[in-house]
Amino acid sequence: MSDEALAAPACDEGHRERPRPALSPSRAADFKQCPLLYRFRAIDRLPEPPSTAQLRGSVVHAALEQLYAMPAADRGPGTAVALVDPAWERIVAAQPDLVDGLDPEQQGQLLTEARALLTGYYRLEDPTRFDPQSCEQRIEVELADGTLLRGFVDRIDVAGTGEMRVVDYKTGKAPPAARAFAEFKALFQMKFYAVALLRAREVLASRLRLIYLADGQLLDYTPDLDELLRFEKTLIAIWRAIQSAGTTGDFRPNPSRLCDWCNHRARCPAFGGTPPPYPGWPDRQQREPAA
Repeated sequence: MSDEALAAPACDEGHRERPRPALSPSRAADFKQCPLLYRFRAIDRLPEPPSTAQLRGSVVHAALEQLYAMPAADRGPGTAVALVDPAWERIVAAQPDLVDGLDPEQQGQLLTEARALLTGYYRLEDPTRFDPQSCEQRIEVELADGTLLRGFVDRIDVAGTGEMRVVDYKTGKAPPAARAFAEFKALFQMKFYAVALLRAREVLASRLRLIYLADGQLLDYTPDLDELLRFEKTLIAIWRAIQSAGTTGDFRPNPSRLCDWCNHRARCPAFGGTPPPYPGWPDRQQREPAA
């Protein structure tokens, strides 16, 4: 799922063993951006109020998932728009606190924008002309060194000849100062999925597709095997660095222009704050630091 969409709420698993810590594309990007941000999100799991853009992204993703569950002939623009309200109702029913502080006017604007994004989608792709193999596909694979990759792919298309296309929807616009990082993060995410699918299915993705609904742009990228093998080593190195920091609790801040959009500046030493006591590196009996 895209970065704009909300992550599923953590489950209370009672006495069952929780999944082991894993690397996700979002948390890997967090660590590269700022190790302390990774800690706040993945280990401390500090709450972050959802933005309107995140809520809108969740609605659009949910509507597209439902759209592709229908027969191809029924996937017209009117159907997509009609799926917005039911998608919103499901999201609110699952997590009522997400809409705290959202007044009726803001809610109406959010849903109007979601409908506009879905209408614009038809200028980029025609969903009546193909059937995806899967939508919102959970992927989990262990690399040779033991690094566990975990994430959700918006859509996977497989042609009759076997070529695989990995698709991700982007529903928000990055601020100008953060646009270059947002583009890097998006491509990083797609390469992450390509590596995970390469190891899980032994198939090299022939195309990575980013669909920017807010901008009305479509970006296709063709990875090669050597590139993905090098990227796999990068992921392994990131995970080893995370584990090393997790052992000592030494997750240092990395101040940048992106700090302007961080929810945790009040706790960051770079801005005079104090982080909460380090809770320790999660193990199988603790909550996983994943996406």
